[in-house]
Amino acid sequence: MYNLKPTLVILALSFAVINPTSSALLLSSPAKADDAICCLERKPSVELNHEIIARGLDTPWSVAFLSDGSFLVTERAGTLRHVKNGVLSAPFSGLPKIDDNGQGGLLDLALDPDFSNNNTIYFSYSEPSADGKKSGTAVARAQVSLTTKQLTGLETIFTSNIKGRGGRHFGSRIRFAPDKTLYVTLGDRGNPSRAQDPFDHAGSIIRINRDGSIPSDNPAFDGKHALPEIWSIGHRNPQGATIDPVSAALWTTSHGDAGGDEVNKPQIGRNYGWPLISYGKTYSGGGYKLGNSAPGYEQPKYYWDPSIAPSGLTFYDPPNPAIPSWKGSLLAGALRGELLSRLILKSEQVIAEERYFEGEFGRIRDIKVGPDGAVYLLTDGWDGIVVRLTEK
Repeated sequence: MYNLKPTLVILALSFAVINPTSSALLLSSPAKADDAICCLERKPSVELNHEIIARGLDTPWSVAFLSDGSFLVTERAGTLRHVKNGVLSAPFSGLPKIDDNGQGGLLDLALDPDFSNNNTIYFSYSEPSADGKKSGTAVARAQVSLTTKQLTGLETIFTSNIKGRGGRHFGSRIRFAPDKTLYVTLGDRGNPSRAQDPFDHAGSIIRINRDGSIPSDNPAFDGKHALPEIWSIGHRNPQGATIDPVSAALWTTSHGDAGGDEVNKPQIGRNYGWPLISYGKTYSGGGYKLGNSAPGYEQPKYYWDPSIAPSGLTFYDPPNPAIPSWKGSLLAGALRGELLSRLILKSEQVIAEERYFEGEFGRIRDIKVGPDGAVYLLTDGWDGIVVRLTEK
């Protein structure tokens, strides 16, 4: 059992928000256990070609494609590289001080929505405290020069309000919405009770503007029920995030314990229950304080039990699909499972799952759709690779 402070539970249960379209107060809706779906595996329905287009990356974490088909890659130890025609550039200079500890380091990467005009990139990283004993997730932006391999104009636009010890659960995916606001997923830093405190960034998803300011239609903009940047709480370690190209909604994946990895569509002002509710079991073999569902806590759209450790997430809906039969699918990479999971959706419900390349390439850390409409996998490890997928 987790011993949550009573004040934190009260705050979590009173995570009321202002609806941006009205003045009515909203609370998390009651969730039913039968809302959650698990384990709909079926045989793969598509034959794929695969090609390794880059090798020799040192524990890479994220890839971001440029319009010419080349891409930028982060390496967790604190290196940013440009890869073109399979050739890795020298490391870029100008990055901030990064705490390369455990799961922390240089993490996610995203291009500014106006990158073609401003050459600005955004990246997440584990930021050390002044004494170097603690760290927390931070997000910075800078202008990138592919010619000089330099970052200039570096600015940290977000930093976690409470840093923690150890190297666990940074979350750290960053995604731009069509309105150019930025979502950032934050892990509980290995301290589960923090995810139920709406005045602690750990275990939350935040929404900010590109300069780090707070959008006025955030759920708790007045700061009375939560930090004004908070979008949702109750997340363990969300390492996948993507934007639905049709509805513009955010979707995420999050690691469970021994089981209970989740696919969520985080709603404004909602509580996703960690560590009070979850599927699967804890590493010690026990259950959760409130079981797998309880009023006031949201259910996942889908969950995996046993765990596959999902990392990287994208909708597949490019204008020129290299895998036409996958259009409309949700694609997730897996670390522990060492696989690509294709989730087939009907409206917003998962109706089937297909698994590809299980154990073939190793731990899949990130998954992206390139400008050519192909799917690209980025693998974790000291000799990371980028794999290009097309339909046979």
